[in-house]
Amino acid sequence: MACFNRVSPALVEILNKLQSGESLTDFDHNLYEYGSVRYNIQASASSPQIVNLSTWMPPLSPEFSSVCLPDCALQDVKRVYLDSAAVVEPSKQGYMLTLRINFAELPQRKDDRTKAISEISSLQAVIRSSQMKDMLWNLEPRYMGNGMSNPIKIVHQLKEPFFVIKMLEKTTVIYPMRFKDDTDVVLATSFFQELVDVSNSEAHSKAPRCTWSPIPPPELRGEPFQYLTTNGGFVSVEIFSQHIRGTKADNTVWNLLTFVSYVKYHVKQCTRGFIQRKMRQRQESLTEVIRGARIRGDEVCKKHQIGDHKNVKKLMNFSRSKMFKKKYTIITNKIKKFHFRIRIKWLLHRFRRQWLRVRKIPLLRKYRKLD
Repeated sequence: MACFNRVSPALVEILNKLQSGESLTDFDHNLYEYGSVRYNIQASASSPQIVNLSTWMPPLSPEFSSVCLPDCALQDVKRVYLDSAAVVEPSKQGYMLTLRINFAELPQRKDDRTKAISEISSLQAVIRSSQMKDMLWNLEPRYMGNGMSNPIKIVHQLKEPFFVIKMLEKTTVIYPMRFKDDTDVVLATSFFQELVDVSNSEAHSKAPRCTWSPIPPPELRGEPFQYLTTNGGFVSVEIFSQHIRGTKADNTVWNLLTFVSYVKYHVKQCTRGFIQRKMRQRQESLTEVIRGARIRGDEVCKKHQIGDHKNVKKLMNFSRSKMFKKKYTIITNKIKKFHFRIRIKWLLHRFRRQWLRVRKIPLLRKYRKLD
């Protein structure tokens, strides 16, 4: 599950199991999320409708560490969970906050009940957002000797800190971006360039201004070298007072906290998944084209074979008829010649008898045989 989801899926599963009455014994379970957030869920078999939910999480900044929950965050928790849970004071030992959940007081409709459990499961997002808002609202600028403001390191996720630079007019949030794969670096660079173009367009003039640089910005001079070595560059977001006031403040602050997780999820899952899906679709379309061409080729070959067979048959029939006709012509010519010979011979004989008849001339003198 991506780390930018406000609702904890594991906590939702446990609370649904408890509110359905599947656990008939005492329940005491510890849950760890994101490597730093710790939960403890307790329920008794004698009163299964009552669940105590305790949580502990490290401070956002080592410079503002505190064992207890800040007053601003405590007031936000009471306001959000006014109808679904109650804050237990003091909290359980070793935890900064304990909520008492009474499933009997939750809405009976299935959709409303599911929504209420989801709100309770987003306790970590409520506390983190409240701490971040308090820091952005009440933090005073701390200028260094060179006129630059001193950056404050924020650790929302382990090994992925970012920096907040508080000024009078604005607040700049700088994210060092690190990726494991070279392909992710290429996709992330393209994503950052597109993000910069969109944030600087007129259509999104009211959105926070975003910049990207492959080298550390001047605001991070003097920070340890380990925080300045990146392969994805540095993304800077400029926040003004109108961005963290009103109803959109919670979403703005949560987006700032989970920006790194969102980018990595977008690059690793969405973008690469989109490219792979398009490649599979393209491969399937090409396969269909090749298969269709092969089928049409077989049909054409069959048609050619049938056509060739017909042509051969026609040729054979034509050759037979031509040979028969030729032989017939020869025979008839011979018969005609023979008939003509007989007829010519008869005509000559008749002509000779009629016109070339030689009469016998009697001898004028008679001779007498001597003895």
